[in-house]
Amino acid sequence: MFGKKKKIIDEDLVKTEVAKIDNDDVNLAVNSQEEVDAKINNSGMLQKYSELGKVMYGMLKDYRKGVYTQVPWFTIATIAFSFLYILNPLDIIPDFIPGLGYIDDMAIITFGLRFIQSDIHNYLDWKLEHGDTTDAL
Repeated sequence: MFGKKKKIIDEDLVKTEVAKIDNDDVNLAVNSQEEVDAKINNSGMLQKYSELGKVMYGMLKDYRKGVYTQVPWFTIATIAFSFLYILNPLDIIPDFIPGLGYIDDMAIITFGLRFIQSDIHNYLDWKLEHGDTTDAL
């Protein structure tokens, strides 16, 4: 999933890797919610990331069920890529390195959120319009 040539975490890396995401990757990300949640919560990442992760999972699930389709594929792929990156223990900075192992995970989520921020807001608005705030708040 992650090429060995590029070792710098930046917007270009995220865009390049997001472009490689397919439906199987989205399914894997959706089916790995518990593992991603555990890594986010156990890593000491900010509570903000935990809450955003829930919203992003809600969007993936609603997209997959076909009830929320007003979202570009790039957004779905960005969310899936972010979660799959978090799951990978041997990413650019291996997770087992104390104090540093999760910095790259947070950077990937942060870059990804930059790209999809307006789609997250649109999704939350849609959830509120439909009176459904489960998995979204």
